[in-house]
Amino acid sequence: MTTLNIKNVEGGETSANFEIPENWLEATKGAQAVKDSVVAFLAGLRSGTHSTKTRGTVNVSGAKPWRQKGTGRARAGNAGSPVWVGGGVAFGPHPRNYEKRVNKKVERLALKRSFTDRVNAGDVIVVEKLQLDSPKTKGMVAFLDKIQAGQNTLVLVDEYDENLDLASRNLPNVLVLKASSVNTYLMLLFKKIVMTDASLRQLGERLA
Repeated sequence: MTTLNIKNVEGGETSANFEIPENWLEATKGAQAVKDSVVAFLAGLRSGTHSTKTRGTVNVSGAKPWRQKGTGRARAGNAGSPVWVGGGVAFGPHPRNYEKRVNKKVERLALKRSFTDRVNAGDVIVVEKLQLDSPKTKGMVAFLDKIQAGQNTLVLVDEYDENLDLASRNLPNVLVLKASSVNTYLMLLFKKIVMTDASLRQLGERLA
């Protein structure tokens, strides 16, 4: 069983520990599931609105530029040809949906494997509480420095806290999120993951 020490808000070690149940962890399989989950998430972010005009839709005259024979020039059908300046685009992109589907079992396995890797790497920091007295960015920065998390951190909470959310908005690489909403991509994106006992249990419900 893996044990994580719980830190206080000043960054000091406490006498309390959190023992992670074995059914929350998966270290032997799931590497492909992690890749599939991340690829699917990133694919879902693509708008797919790119579009180019073909020779049939470009706004040019449909008339034959010159007669077929006798001019000494190569034969041409119309100015919409892809080889002409202002002509259509051959094999260009058109609007499409990039969405990829990953079933729930694979998604859960991917989340479990990514969480396990972060725990084994020592990137998960458990604190007694996540609470700020005011929605000040400097308060958030000071808190992260005290617990040695740095400013590239995913902060997982069990319940939404307005002060935490507002205090982290000006930090481009800090994200405050409910543990019930985290996905594999976000689990791997940040250098450190900070959470409380309650948010860790909330995540554990999903992993188990």
